[in-house]
Amino acid sequence: MKFKNAIEITRPINCLMGALSVVIGLLNTRLNVPFDKVTINIILGVVTYIFIAASGMIINDIYDIEIDKINRPERPIPRGSISLKQAKELFFLFLGIGIILSYLNTLIFSLTLINLALASFFGFLGWIYAKWGKKSGFFGNIIVGVSFSIGLVYGAYLNSSIIPPYIFYFFITAFSLLVAREIIKGCEDIEGDKNQGVKTLAIKVGIKASRNISVIFALLAVVFFILPIFTNILNIFLFFIFMAISLIEVGYTIVLMLISDLRKEDLKKISLLLKIGMFLGLISFFFASL
Repeated sequence: MKFKNAIEITRPINCLMGALSVVIGLLNTRLNVPFDKVTINIILGVVTYIFIAASGMIINDIYDIEIDKINRPERPIPRGSISLKQAKELFFLFLGIGIILSYLNTLIFSLTLINLALASFFGFLGWIYAKWGKKSGFFGNIIVGVSFSIGLVYGAYLNSSIIPPYIFYFFITAFSLLVAREIIKGCEDIEGDKNQGVKTLAIKVGIKASRNISVIFALLAVVFFILPIFTNILNIFLFFIFMAISLIEVGYTIVLMLISDLRKEDLKKISLLLKIGMFLGLISFFFASL
């Protein structure tokens, strides 16, 4: 097994994007926290998230091996660059490193074990999603939303056991937009999912009903995106500016969801716009900390 294959199977870009949520959680709760503590927390928090997220990517590929042989033959396991045994070893190695780093963070700053519990829960979610969540449809959508957004809470907790309300508003915003997008992706991939036995909302209740549920989650995201301006976030001015830009984009996406014909090309565009909305939201959260 070559090193580049071991990196490829972890989907490093996805891991780094998720790790940004840890940084945002830390920067938004850095007030009255010593600089050296924030710095160490950023380093250990980010690396912890990356290793645990990487283990989740690997276990996902392990469970998807038969499907990937057909749909993603270029992935490391189906193309033979990494054996199933090696992939399992990488999974336990990366998950173990992530948990150990989280425990090290606990020891350095005499934290309670809540951060370790959060890290372990994150790792557990990766396995649950790969084994059951993906094919369960909506339950899997929820897991995806929690797995990405949990970094915001994890990062905030490293600084203080008292987490300000706006962190939870950030969490619900990110979670809701991700769930909305996952539901739309289920509508977009309905034919392939039927063949693979995936029980998405689109298959269970139809594309239009699924679209309506997705709209509800997107509207929920809008509500919780606005709420931080009524709290003591560090930079309400910058947050408001970028929040307004993000709300325009998400608002346009919601309108498109309601008026489009829900053809495959429409669903693909909506999915992309929700992803962009999520990215703009993260930028807003980041600038709130400056």
